[in-house]
Amino acid sequence: MARQMPLLSTHALSVGIAGRRFCDELTLAVQAGESLAILGRNGAGKSTLLSVLAGLREPIAGEVRVDGASYATLGARRSARIRGWLPQSHSEAFSSTVLETALVGRHPHLGRWDWESAKDATVARQALARVGLAELAQRDVQTLSGGERQRLAIATLLTQEPRLYLLDEPLAHLDLNHQIATLELLATLSRDEQTASVMVLHEPGLAARFCSHVLLLFDDGTTLHGPCDEVISSESLSRLYGYPLRQVGDGRQRWFMPG
Repeated sequence: MARQMPLLSTHALSVGIAGRRFCDELTLAVQAGESLAILGRNGAGKSTLLSVLAGLREPIAGEVRVDGASYATLGARRSARIRGWLPQSHSEAFSSTVLETALVGRHPHLGRWDWESAKDATVARQALARVGLAELAQRDVQTLSGGERQRLAIATLLTQEPRLYLLDEPLAHLDLNHQIATLELLATLSRDEQTASVMVLHEPGLAARFCSHVLLLFDDGTTLHGPCDEVISSESLSRLYGYPLRQVGDGRQRWFMPG
């Protein structure tokens, strides 16, 4: 059987900012049903790389393709129907309800002068329920806690219904319960709906548990990527973070502690 077109692919991609290169000649592919974690120290270029993968920043060289096409070919609206983007920070300049905010995710699916339909509202309510915010649908977003705002941002992304999720620190501001729930939700989407995800994470153990693949960004601009079982180890992580780490586990899950 022929292999499907990757939902995200790069070819000879070089990324940098302010004269510093974070990766050179990066070639990778993320298929439907796969999840890629990006790990690295602060300042290693994780967010910069993710913004290039999202089509929000130009690379130094190389190309990014989404479902086999460039962002320039797809255009903004078609790109947004395929690729969903979760930035690190979120701000609500105007007062609105939680439901109204989630409905912003439907914009790529609407015509220029269209209003959201009852079906759009149903999609948004279902997304809010999946992140545990159904009962807050009529709350003003200005009254939400940081964790609730993060979950609302994820719900807005779910409302968009992309096939490729690009998430910059999706676990920020979340307590442990909601961190695990969010990763389990993304894993369910990958398994049941054949979506793909690329996410910046800070906990290697969570990456090893919930992601199929990993990309390590080292401070010298080199990279290492592949299946988590092959790439994530105490040796590679010790080099990555510049501190000795040792692996602990129960045979099913792996965690990494300071040595």
